[in-house]
Amino acid sequence: MTAHTRLIPGTVFDPSALAHFATLYPERHGKVTHGIAGHPLFELEALVELSQRIRPVDVEQNLADLPIEVDPAAVRHNGLSVADSIRSIEQNGSWMVLKFVEQDPTYRALLDEILDELEPAVRAQTGRMYKRDAFIFVSSPNAVTPFHMDPEHNILLQLRGSKTMTVFPAADPELTPGELQEAFHRGSHRNLPFRDAFMPKGTPVTLDPGEGIYVPVKSPHWVQNGPATSISLSVTWRSEWSYREMDAHAFNAMLRRVGMKPALPSRHPGQNLFKAYAWRAINKFRREG
Repeated sequence: MTAHTRLIPGTVFDPSALAHFATLYPERHGKVTHGIAGHPLFELEALVELSQRIRPVDVEQNLADLPIEVDPAAVRHNGLSVADSIRSIEQNGSWMVLKFVEQDPTYRALLDEILDELEPAVRAQTGRMYKRDAFIFVSSPNAVTPFHMDPEHNILLQLRGSKTMTVFPAADPELTPGELQEAFHRGSHRNLPFRDAFMPKGTPVTLDPGEGIYVPVKSPHWVQNGPATSISLSVTWRSEWSYREMDAHAFNAMLRRVGMKPALPSRHPGQNLFKAYAWRAINKFRREG
């Protein structure tokens, strides 16, 4: 992409932000600064237009007066159309996410501009970026995103309003025991059980426009919006390391079914080579058998 066609003038991350990100990646959460707050692609009307271009299945909206732990089946739709939800987000008490917005060419180009700046630091630690995705969160004042984890490397960029993300360690077996992680990788909901005893293990990080946070793979977290409407952009990617960790959990699940008690897969820089490649070989045999 040539300079005159860029969607983001200048750079997204200044040299100090990139240097700090390199000290965090891949296993430490932490703040980074960015330069896309106020970008016109994240105005409410632009998001209404985007919501009509992406697949309907990729818009999630619900009432946002939620506890930290919630059964996904108990979450209620807000009863509004997508466009009305976005336009009235200041008053309607909702939480919304536009998923996989890179399916739209304009937002795909924006995502690439952002991630291309991060890729040298990422390659140095975990190799090539795979499955680049982007999610836009549009939330009413004081909305809560319950305790959950995600399978990707993730940077959440705050664009409007404020929010506090409370981040927990990714490798704590009390928070996410092996059986729970194995179920997660088999497709169980991202939301997690939460106990008050977990709270001291969390670190609250408040984000204002122009600030973001890097969140490691499967680092549990929950989010409380501030007193104003919030808009934020999550840019994510996978790595070969993250896929190996996922495959090692699948291998563990197989071992558990035959009565074994396998050790948790290692976090980075451990590569989980034996379990990951064993699981891939088993899957290949099943497909070809």
